[in-house]
Amino acid sequence: GVTPQSARGMCACGTARALARSGRDGSVGPCSHRLSLSSIPAPPSSCWSPMRRVAASTSRSSRTFGRATARSRTRNCSRSSVRAAPVANATPIAKAVVKFGTLTKSNVGHRILVYGPGGIGKTTLACSLPGPVAFFDLDESLQRLRPQLEAEGMLANVVPVEGITTWAGLRSALQSDGWDGIKTIIIDTGTKAEELAIAWMFANIKEKGVSVSRMEDYGYKSGYRHLFDTFNLLLCDLDAHARAGRNVVLVCHECAAKVPNPQGIDWIRYEPRLAQDDKNCQLRYRVKEWADHVLAFIYDVSVGKDGKGMGSGTRAVYASELPHCMAKSRTTSGAFPLLGMQGELRACGEAFWSNIIFE
Repeated sequence: GVTPQSARGMCACGTARALARSGRDGSVGPCSHRLSLSSIPAPPSSCWSPMRRVAASTSRSSRTFGRATARSRTRNCSRSSVRAAPVANATPIAKAVVKFGTLTKSNVGHRILVYGPGGIGKTTLACSLPGPVAFFDLDESLQRLRPQLEAEGMLANVVPVEGITTWAGLRSALQSDGWDGIKTIIIDTGTKAEELAIAWMFANIKEKGVSVSRMEDYGYKSGYRHLFDTFNLLLCDLDAHARAGRNVVLVCHECAAKVPNPQGIDWIRYEPRLAQDDKNCQLRYRVKEWADHVLAFIYDVSVGKDGKGMGSGTRAVYASELPHCMAKSRTTSGAFPLLGMQGELRACGEAFWSNIIFE
């Protein structure tokens, strides 16, 4: 029989020869005759060695794998052919079609930011806008200006919005009904509105479940990010009124800010006093981008050879960006001196706004 270690065969010359343990055909015996496993009579099935059982099992597995592969290829081919077949009576998907219109006269109100030092006349200038003017007196300055507005004939043009002392109250009033007939909305001041927004943040936005009382309690500059997002909601409320045809005005105080200059030395200019952080809260620039007009209302000052500033109290509104002030306008450019005296402020203001707001 055949042993696990070797296979023995009988040569034609009658000499027994030992085949290699590997069981490969072509082993050569001492008689120089090549022996072949195929020439060895197959032993009875009861005498099959483990090696032959393994070989037979491997052969059956190979045949089985081959049949399975063929079936798999057949199925894949069938599926491919099914996917490639067109679907009968399929409804084509309709694509969106771009629409073009014509450029017509805009019915959208103007978004205006007016800023300058305290007492220069920002509120009086804003009240000379087309009315009726709805006035949010957050700075509580309108009562002090009542005699002046009455003398200028502007008192009937201004309608104060009462009971606004919180950020939630300010936004709720802007979102309420009853604005029909109002042509201009003024928030005096946007700087005070920012303070109300911060107070609302401290009461409603917690840091890790704990209430805060300072911007720094929110973590590294996170508070300024919250302020940016919160104040942006007010701009959205004002946008809704602008789309309804009303002019919306933010009156702000001014501040001196350093301007980064990629081409040389930095310098200082006037800007509206709103929060400004390098990365997390560029609220000042956000409002500038939002507004159609950023108007710098400042005193005329000149500097002598001795480095001292000189001025006579004259004022001008700047509607164009200059090295000393942030400004812009979508409808005009340049500087507009306001030389009106007492009794002429309304006429002076209306003449100025006719350069900004016109049909």
